Amino acid sequence: MTSWIKDKAHGELARIREAKSKQVYPYFRPFESGGLHTSIAGHAIVNFSSNDYLGLTNHPKVKEAAKAAVDKYACGLSSSRVQATTVAHVELEERLAAWFKMPKCLVTTTGYQAMVGTLMSLADVDTTLVLDQLSHACILDGSFLAAGVPKNGSEIRFFNHNSARSLERVLKTRERKNALVCLEGVYSLDGDQATIAEILEVCRRYDACVVLDDAHGTGTLGTHGRGILEEHGLEGTFPTDKLVIVSTFSKSLGGIGGIILGDEEVVDHIKHRARSFVFSATLPVPIVAAASTILGMLETDGPALVGELKEKAEYMRKNLKQLGFDLGHSNTHIMPVMCRDERKALFMHVALLENGVMMVPITYPGVKQGEERLRVNVTRGHSKEDMDKALELLDVYGQAFFVQSGDELGPMEA
Repeated sequence: MTSWIKDKAHGELARIREAKSKQVYPYFRPFESGGLHTSIAGHAIVNFSSNDYLGLTNHPKVKEAAKAAVDKYACGLSSSRVQATTVAHVELEERLAAWFKMPKCLVTTTGYQAMVGTLMSLADVDTTLVLDQLSHACILDGSFLAAGVPKNGSEIRFFNHNSARSLERVLKTRERKNALVCLEGVYSLDGDQATIAEILEVCRRYDACVVLDDAHGTGTLGTHGRGILEEHGLEGTFPTDKLVIVSTFSKSLGGIGGIILGDEEVVDHIKHRARSFVFSATLPVPIVAAASTILGMLETDGPALVGELKEKAEYMRKNLKQLGFDLGHSNTHIMPVMCRDERKALFMHVALLENGVMMVPITYPGVKQGEERLRVNVTRGHSKEDMDKALELLDVYGQAFFVQSGDELGPMEA
């Protein structure tokens, strides 16, 4: 007789076993080297599911900085930041605060940890957490943890994606006196930007505070890459004592780690109260050094780096649309190729991978049934040849699996 946890695991893994038996299981494929150009099982691939948006993870200066940090600080500090903070951590926090034009910054070990810790530190029984219905798992998990605190749990409400009108209805009818609105600068599975100006205006009218997850906007939006607020000319227009920005190193900044930006006392409060931060090991200094090096590149060459990414994203978008692919509401470098069928998404992934292009499928429960897609992330590190190869293969297999709309097919643009 097996245990109930074994029975539970076996039952929950039914879809996984089926996908593996059909040889279409798409996840946890081991890379044999790092970067956008790598190999799996000895076969070269171009990775279009990477979040290395500026293509700087493999830059020689970044790797040399990390190697030098290993010599000075080793690979880890074997404790939490409470008793294992270095000069490198503090200097990077000061530079990030200045670059983002925010009063203070706290660096954490992961972006997920940063969001969960922020929400659990700020929300209490007097707080209504107001979430966009497409909120990332880190926002959901932080909110659910805050709501589950015995005798001090928050209320959770959702508003329709990117709808300022829906947000206003929720703020009007909330049950708690304080409101904390959570949204993202760029939604990672749909690739669309937040309707940030309208949402901030509603928050201003209802005296709501805001937690902005700009993980996918950092390094990609705005002239200098400072994100959604710079992109829309909104830096400094919303009170900093009512705004917390959460971001990460794991996209444009080439590693892993979280960023929390806000009012000095608010950030200090999170620093001392966020259990996910206080009880986790310190971000290794080699990662700090790598992120610091990429930040230096953004400080000096940000407009050129971001501009090159935007040019490549526009090239890919134009050609994907010309070939008849549905990209949903995407208006950024993240472009979902909508398959709207799990089997189509899985078999498209396999066909592409066998020909050297990796685009990971997103299926239920990651998205609703009927909204299955391939996630296509264009980065500054992709060459025109990389993109052309991907476009040609997508055209072949998109037609084979009936993914394109038949009335928009046409030649690829140069």
